[in-house]
Amino acid sequence: MKRTAVIFVLAGLVMAACSGKSGSGSGFDRPGGGGADGGGSDGGFGAVGNNGDGGPSFGNQTDSSTPGSCQFNDGTDHDGDGFSGTDGDCNDCDPNTNPGAFDVPMDGIDEDCDGIPDDEPTGCDATVALASTDAFDGAKAIDLCRKTTATAQGKSRTWGVISAKFVAPDATDNCGGSCVANPSFQLGHGNLTKLGVNKTQQGKHMLGISSGTARDPSDTGYQDVGGFDKGYTTGFAAGFPAPSPACMIPTGQAHDGVGLELTIRVPTNAKSFTVNENFFTYEFPDYICSPYNDGFAILMSPKIGNQPNNNIAYDQQGNPISVNNSLLQVCDAQTAGGKSFPCPSGSSTLAATGFGTDTAGQNHAATGWLQTKAPVDTLRGKEITLLFAVWDSSDGVLDSSTLIDNFQWSLDPATSGPVTVPNPPK
Repeated sequence: MKRTAVIFVLAGLVMAACSGKSGSGSGFDRPGGGGADGGGSDGGFGAVGNNGDGGPSFGNQTDSSTPGSCQFNDGTDHDGDGFSGTDGDCNDCDPNTNPGAFDVPMDGIDEDCDGIPDDEPTGCDATVALASTDAFDGAKAIDLCRKTTATAQGKSRTWGVISAKFVAPDATDNCGGSCVANPSFQLGHGNLTKLGVNKTQQGKHMLGISSGTARDPSDTGYQDVGGFDKGYTTGFAAGFPAPSPACMIPTGQAHDGVGLELTIRVPTNAKSFTVNENFFTYEFPDYICSPYNDGFAILMSPKIGNQPNNNIAYDQQGNPISVNNSLLQVCDAQTAGGKSFPCPSGSSTLAATGFGTDTAGQNHAATGWLQTKAPVDTLRGKEITLLFAVWDSSDGVLDSSTLIDNFQWSLDPATSGPVTVPNPPK
C-alpha cells in the first residue's frame, strides 16, 4: 500500500528612544477575570482592552511624576507608531511601546501600555480538549493566546488572532463535501500533549495535523498511519505541487489533507516570529522521488521574500518539507531512492509514534523539531494569514503528520528572510 503526506500550511529588545517608561496605568480597562491581557481563570484568550478613564493624568508634554518619560496629552503621534497620547500611548518617544504592541516577557517594560509590565497572556493551552473542533483552540495549542477583532476595541491595530478555521490545504471547505462536517477530516487535527516520546515545546499542548489521524497511538481515535485512508480528496495548497530541486517529479491528486488557517494582526513592535514544527512521514524510505510525495507547508500572506510561492518552510536547498528534503534527520542512516540520508538524529524519537518500527522491522522518518523564522517588520500593525497544511499525494494511505508549537513574536529582525533550521534552542 502507499503512504500519506502531511503538510502544515499550517526578543531582541529595542530600548526606548526616550529614557523612561510609563510610571502608572495607561487608561485601559482590564475587563473580566484575566484583565485586558490576562488569560482568564479558565485559560482562555486574553481580551483586548478598551480605552477607559482610569489612566494617568498626562501633563502638557510629559508626566512629571516620571522624569524622562514621554507621555503627551495630545492627539499627535510623536514617535510615528500609529498611537498618540490620547490613544493610550504611554511612551510616545518609543515606537515599540503602544497599545498595539506585545508585552516582551521579563524585561520590566510595559510595552502594551496596560499599566502592568510583562503580562502578555500565556498558558491558554492548559485546558484545550484533544478532539476540539474549535479552531481557536488550535491557535491556543500553538501558544497564540491573544484574540482580537477585525476592528479591535479602541484602536484598529491592537494585535491578536482575528479568525481561525480548519480547512482543506487549498483553504476551502471542500473535501468532496464539507470538510468540517466530515468525521474523518476532524480526526486529522488534534491538540496533543505528546506523540510517542515527543513532548510539547511550550505549554501543555501542541497542535497535530495529519493526513491520517492526529492522535498519539494511545489516544481514542488513532488509526494506523501505515494504512489508514480517510477517503476524500482536496485541492493542493496554493503553489503546490511545488518544484523540488531534489526531485523533479510529477505529483498526483492531494488526498486526506488538513489545514489550520489563522488571520492575525501583527504587534506593532514585532519584527519577526518563530514557530516550531516536527514532520513525520511513513513514505520514507520506499517512496523517495516518487509521485507519493506527501508534504507540509506554512503559507504566509502577504507573500514575503523571494520564495517561489507563499510557503515559508524550506530546507537549505529550497526543497519544501516532504520526504524529499535534507531536514529529514530522524531515521536510520541509509541510501534510499539513490540519495544518501545520514540521519544524524537517529531513530529513537520515532518510538511509539506509529512511524517507528513496522511489521517488516523498518523505521520510517521525521525531521525532529524545526524552527521556522519569518520577517514581519514591514507588516507591523497589519493583518497576515498563516495556513499550516498537510496532505497525502497520489493516494490516501501511508500517512504524514506534523506537530506545531511554540509560536513566538520577536523584536529581532529576520534579516535573511524566511528560514527553517533543525534543533531549535530551548
